[in-house]
Amino acid sequence: MAIITSKASQLWNPLATAEQLATSRSQQDGVPADVEASIRFAGARLTQAAGILLQLPQETIAQAIVLFTRFWIGVDGGSLCEHGVWDVAAASLYMAAKPSLARSPRKIVNVCTYVAQPISAFQDLSRLHDKKSAAEDYYVSEGTYESARKRMLDAEARILRVLGFQTHVALPYALCINYLQALNVFSNPSAGSQLTKRAFAHLNTALLSPQLLYVTHQPCTLATAAIYLAAREVAVKLPNEEWWEVFDTDREELGFLVVGLMSMEGFATEEKAKRDGREIPWTVEALEKELDRRILARLGE
Repeated sequence: MAIITSKASQLWNPLATAEQLATSRSQQDGVPADVEASIRFAGARLTQAAGILLQLPQETIAQAIVLFTRFWIGVDGGSLCEHGVWDVAAASLYMAAKPSLARSPRKIVNVCTYVAQPISAFQDLSRLHDKKSAAEDYYVSEGTYESARKRMLDAEARILRVLGFQTHVALPYALCINYLQALNVFSNPSAGSQLTKRAFAHLNTALLSPQLLYVTHQPCTLATAAIYLAAREVAVKLPNEEWWEVFDTDREELGFLVVGLMSMEGFATEEKAKRDGREIPWTVEALEKELDRRILARLGE
């Protein structure tokens, strides 16, 4: 996304414009919007799952998913007809982890390849912790690694060009803790802990949103919405006043974000059913076959 407008700082992100959200390079190249959304969701899930198996910090995983999401936005963004979603997901994870030298290219290629296999726990993130040893033992051949590494590094260069080297990502996790402290929820440690876990779960889920919440809303509003919804779910009473306004969030935006967060479970269930056991088209060639299959299916109706 030849990005984006607005202010950038440690607490603010550049956001996608309405024009950039209206269409994408993939759609202009003939990829239906629903197929694009499904593949983008799968790529974000792959990034999340691989990050967990690599035991990266959640902030690093979140940054990788945001970079991955930004890449596909707008007519100046990347096209699924030109860039395999596996390549971009692996490159995003590599970029996010690289500043801390957290994981080598070999480990990222091994784990991302493992996650993309049908045998992996990709469809159920809650089972990933049981798969860490299997992922660590998974090893691609030297030839496969060199090919995947080259594609990953090529994708990294493309991401940097598309984003104009703007790779800063402000995240809502620290703000969420600060807001909870300001709301005095930790006066009851048990309730405060429950509320924090639920709020963080919503922030993690929002990374996968088809509404692209992390590139359309600032971290302060994401944190506020996650707290609001989590408080309702765990029955923690918050101030009666419109406390969200103190955190730079108006009622309309709060309502939109809460609805978006609540819809994620249904969306994920639909996506899983939609695949119906079929493999995800991780490469450009696989996507071409998927689009051909859809055309033949329509002709046969």
